[in-house]
Amino acid sequence: MGISLEEYFSSLDPKTLPRIIQVLSGIYFQGSIYEMYGNECCIPTGEVIKIIGIKISSIIAEACEQNEQGQHTTKIHLSLDYPGLFTINADKAPYHTVEEIIKSFPIGPHRLGHPQFEVLSDLMLDNFSIKSGEAITFKSVEDIDGEQFVNCEVVRDKSPHSFILPLSIQGDFFECEDDQFYTVKEILEWKTPKGRMRELTLAKVLSNTNLDCNPFPENFKGSLTLTPIYVIQAVMKFRKDIVQIPLNLDVEVIDVTDQYDITSFVQCISLQDLIQRPIAQMPTVAEIIEGSDSSQTAYSFLKRGKQIIIHSGYQGKRILASEIRSDLHKRHFLIPFSYQGKFKRRPREFLTAYDLDIAKSKGEQLHAVATKSFTAPHSELSTVFVGDQFLVQEEQQPEISEVTYQGTKKKMTVLPCEQIVADGYKKALLPVYMEGGFVEIIHDKKQYYLSEIQGKFQLPFNVKVSVRDLSVEEDILAGLPGLRLEEEITESYVLVSFVNNATEYWEIPVNRVTLSLQLLNQQPVQCMAPSVHTVIEEISEDAYYMLRRYENSALYPPPRPPKRPPPPPPKPNNLLLSDKKKLDPPKSPKVRHY
Repeated sequence: MGISLEEYFSSLDPKTLPRIIQVLSGIYFQGSIYEMYGNECCIPTGEVIKIIGIKISSIIAEACEQNEQGQHTTKIHLSLDYPGLFTINADKAPYHTVEEIIKSFPIGPHRLGHPQFEVLSDLMLDNFSIKSGEAITFKSVEDIDGEQFVNCEVVRDKSPHSFILPLSIQGDFFECEDDQFYTVKEILEWKTPKGRMRELTLAKVLSNTNLDCNPFPENFKGSLTLTPIYVIQAVMKFRKDIVQIPLNLDVEVIDVTDQYDITSFVQCISLQDLIQRPIAQMPTVAEIIEGSDSSQTAYSFLKRGKQIIIHSGYQGKRILASEIRSDLHKRHFLIPFSYQGKFKRRPREFLTAYDLDIAKSKGEQLHAVATKSFTAPHSELSTVFVGDQFLVQEEQQPEISEVTYQGTKKKMTVLPCEQIVADGYKKALLPVYMEGGFVEIIHDKKQYYLSEIQGKFQLPFNVKVSVRDLSVEEDILAGLPGLRLEEEITESYVLVSFVNNATEYWEIPVNRVTLSLQLLNQQPVQCMAPSVHTVIEEISEDAYYMLRRYENSALYPPPRPPKRPPPPPPKPNNLLLSDKKKLDPPKSPKVRHY
């Protein structure tokens, strides 16, 4: 007996895909229209369909805002690519078993597939104990001797500790607070628990958004609840393209998976699906059904009809970098560690004394000149004038110092450093919150490869290409006046080659190149010593901000005091020009110790 397509979907477990259904009662439109606006709208009786995925086509957001008239609720239609960032409000309702969590959230290798929970009471395991309130990160699910377990991790004293949890473990598990920013697409695909509502807060609308098209009320500060609208991704018996079937299509279906050979259909798969396949299934041969939609010309060779070999999927590392320029039209790049160009250092700018501290490098003192005056609010601290020069040694760490505040002693975190004066050096104490400004003075004339910079210096780091990469036809970094190396980024990649040329491998980013592939029953050709091509990717501003969301929050300075200090007194003018020259440090100032 058949059931409606919507009823079938509600009982469908995505983990059991692919599934095969047969249409018992079809639907037709006048004029024999088979496809409309990208969705199937006519399916004949007897059609056999292979469901390969479930996709969110649109979102209805219920926006709730408190105003003078009380609570006001508005329904808003959001596109999946809405250019805004949201924070997630933690679910207040508990999960009572590990299995309940696993069935509610997708757990996978992607960093978004690692939900965090804390348990209300201490959890005692055979050789490990989890304390109440500790953040447990769910990393992956695996089978051990026919039983499913979850690989988990807790961080103690900045060190990760791994352990496994059986699905049968009981307790009151609560979702941890999450301070990260997410797009609508990421929330719906990774952060929305099955069968539960997900409440969000709008955090930021990206700068390039057309405000006239913004669906939210002006200065919206409330919360919203998302309801996704799904379509089924499927392939027909004799068609290669992937079709989208809306759930409200008025057809009755029956599951006939056990009666058909799934391999008789075109086996379409995405790069995201490929990277989750077991390593034992690699390498494999596939034909591109839908080519790359990436704006990167470097990937334009991934055209429809090409046959490629997928060798492996892995997490690759890149350096996220931005062009140094005064206007807002900065270019952004992802630079592979295989980049063979060389860099020279460029001066860095620091807004606070805290920034000076985190920029210290091993075996090197940091030399900086003040670009902004600062009047110390306490006699124990140092007043800074424009042009004052300071040295921060590797071993000099922020310390707690006592200062006098309105006749009482008060503790304050300060950065000890050395100020260069006319007759040598003197010790200076700078509050870490200091609203000043510093520019680095560079004495290092060496040239560095990217891997050397990453191993020796703290990011962010300013450089300029001094020797271009001769292994690429056009080095897009070579002509830039300067680059700010922001941070190390880990992204998902697949390694591919062409069937007719298995000696050249290409790294393809999973999250920025979209392909639909048909798996072929062919034995790939093995190559003993392939050459691997990596690409310097120029990414959009939106993609840049998406990646920067995961910046280490520990790099931000501590809260600053509520009031600004009074303006600095005038700089003493009794120094002659010859005396000022004495303030300039030697070209290679010696390391001083106290």
